[in-house]
Amino acid sequence: MASLLPRRAAAARCRLLLLPPPPRGPAAARRGSSVLPAALVRRGGLVGGRWVETPAAFPVQDPASGEELGRVADCGAAEARAAVRAAHEAGAAWGRLPAKERSVRLRRWYELMMENKDELARIITAENGKPLKEAQGEILYSASFLEWFAEEARRVYGDVIPASAKDRRILVLKQPVGVAAIITPWNFPSAMITRKVGAALAAGCTVVVKPAEDTPLSALALGELANQAGIPAGVYNVVPCSRQQTPAVGEVLCTDPLVAKISFTGSTATGKILLKHAAGTVKRVSMELGGHAPFIVFDSANVDRAVAGALASKYRNSGQTCVCTNRFLVQKGIHDKFVEKFAKAIERELHVGSGFDAKTTQGPLINEKAVEKVERHINDAVSQGASVVTGGKRHSLGKNFFEPTLLSNVTTKMLCTQEETFGPLAPVIKFETEAEAIAIANAANVGLAGYFYSQDPAQIWRVAEQLEVGMVGVNEGIVSSVESPFGGVKQSGLGREGSKYGIDEYLEIKYVCFGGL
Repeated sequence: MASLLPRRAAAARCRLLLLPPPPRGPAAARRGSSVLPAALVRRGGLVGGRWVETPAAFPVQDPASGEELGRVADCGAAEARAAVRAAHEAGAAWGRLPAKERSVRLRRWYELMMENKDELARIITAENGKPLKEAQGEILYSASFLEWFAEEARRVYGDVIPASAKDRRILVLKQPVGVAAIITPWNFPSAMITRKVGAALAAGCTVVVKPAEDTPLSALALGELANQAGIPAGVYNVVPCSRQQTPAVGEVLCTDPLVAKISFTGSTATGKILLKHAAGTVKRVSMELGGHAPFIVFDSANVDRAVAGALASKYRNSGQTCVCTNRFLVQKGIHDKFVEKFAKAIERELHVGSGFDAKTTQGPLINEKAVEKVERHINDAVSQGASVVTGGKRHSLGKNFFEPTLLSNVTTKMLCTQEETFGPLAPVIKFETEAEAIAIANAANVGLAGYFYSQDPAQIWRVAEQLEVGMVGVNEGIVSSVESPFGGVKQSGLGREGSKYGIDEYLEIKYVCFGGL
């Protein structure tokens, strides 16, 4: 377990220096085709309310052009420990604030996000590559979690339980768990932070955020707005770091005894590593891990609606979402009709390009490694007899762009049906019976989301209850919303985010017995 360094030694090692904020106003920093709003761009970590720099910095790149957007402080283990201490020191005062006051601060943070929604969206498109329209949608979704949990902060209720003895009274209190380490992915660089942080701060916890190395600018922009909203110093901390520093920072966040809670969104493999680290101090853990979502189309389905749902579920963010469909299962009676209409919809409605181009619906993948995985899945499937209906290769725009692809004649022996692709690849499996479809869908060791289309009421109930996933879309390809509990079963994770249940992940239940009455 990483030990705590003395303050003086840590400070000497880190050389944390105040970073002057960039000048306010309409000026913007331009890198290639991307425009970064200077008023929200920060290059340092945020520790105890201060913008700090480190001896080294790492580049943030535009995945569309490969050009450098800027360099960000490369925080290490010492900076992570300093952030944890800052969060711990701020925790008592923040937790003691009346829930109404925490609610007011969160509400103000939400309002500032809405006032700056276009600027925040441009940051997402620049560092993540998703189309600007999708980035704008993410900001609205992201801000909604601050609004929701600003309201939920005032609804953390305890309980009074009838006692078996007449001279006793039994009370149940709910109290903040403490410092929460928040480790987030690159595919939703704003929403994955607010969905966790909104709940944590509403509960009275303080946080240390470790954003993905590909997309730290969104987390830092949220930090600037948190400061403006009056979130006290040390309540929201950010430690950006490079891929090389990530293991050291992650270990500190998972082993430091001052950290009481870990919330992680990412791959199942990484989640297992973090769980091992967290076991040493028995931390509270919630995790949203890998998905392998099935999308079942039964003979009774409305094919046009199923195609529209398939398009939305598969190709949002170029297939780089944890809940996007990874396996299409289409019943024999409508299989050919569905594939034909799906292919036409892909070719008609999807346009590959820079996220800043208004007509773009498919931006770049996050990096070339992601492209190579899509290629590997396609090559494996074709070598075993699958047919490329449309797409199937890299796009001429650049190394990180890939054509939206549809495969038919796919079997369960192919790699694309056995592991998550995380790219714009739609493999279609033909099935005959409902039981067969359920068996294929449930064969995965993960279970985050699942979708199916049917107009048979009895079948809808049967399949919804039998799918081994945490979230089911019935005649619907998009299921995420602030009001709904988000999470999976099996190796897709632990706990739930969003909804009225999300705040419980950051609360401890304390039983109080009053005797001698």
